[in-house]
Amino acid sequence: MLSFLPNIRIIMINTTLPANIGSAARAMHTMGLSDLVVVSPKLPIDENSYANSAGGACILDNARIVPTLHDAICDCSLIFASSARSRHLPRPTITPTQSTTIMAQFLTSNPTARIGILFGREDRGLTNDELALADYHIQIPANPVYPVLNVASSVQVIASTIYAHFADTEPNRTVMPITIRTDWDLPAITHAQKDSLQNNITDLMVALNLARDDELKDLPSRLSRLVGRLQLDQKEYAILQALTAKMIALTKKSQ
Repeated sequence: MLSFLPNIRIIMINTTLPANIGSAARAMHTMGLSDLVVVSPKLPIDENSYANSAGGACILDNARIVPTLHDAICDCSLIFASSARSRHLPRPTITPTQSTTIMAQFLTSNPTARIGILFGREDRGLTNDELALADYHIQIPANPVYPVLNVASSVQVIASTIYAHFADTEPNRTVMPITIRTDWDLPAITHAQKDSLQNNITDLMVALNLARDDELKDLPSRLSRLVGRLQLDQKEYAILQALTAKMIALTKKSQ
């Protein structure tokens, strides 16, 4: 599915700040998107754009500047619009996650098609006429008191969601199984307690000559993974702490 990422076009409309174009390019490059079109920007791509693009300068190098939105979407078969609120005659409103499902299904059936995602102005977003051109409106879940994201941040959220969905559907993708403990009768241990237990186990292994110098480098990481997988509660932690502390004391006493 990652092979479909070049089919997805990010379209920024009438941007005010060149820096935001650069930040959007960085977000795109990080998430495997490469097709950027900027419609009638108030200021052109400049050194501020490149400074904010970091490793995404290649996106800016290949970005197209077009005079009208029609020029940006004329070859697109499916269009989404990112909007923080509904407007006059709204289209179906979906979350970023729902949008990626639609994109994946559409591109699977139409592998050469182009998908466009519209992002509006920094100060007022997309107009009603621009929103009317979209088949779906993407609304990023946010604090209802202030649900407005910077345009580059919106690109980052949606691009990240796209990449995560398309990567998860890659064939032969190996995913480590995750088990979440649900039967908690006592609170879970804290990170500080986890650290303390790992240190005690390390000290015990050293005291018992069970850890060689060449193993100590990886030992903290392996113990961290082990203790994290156990998902200990407070009583279980206390039992293991008492046990390891007593064993350390007995080992030192016998030496």
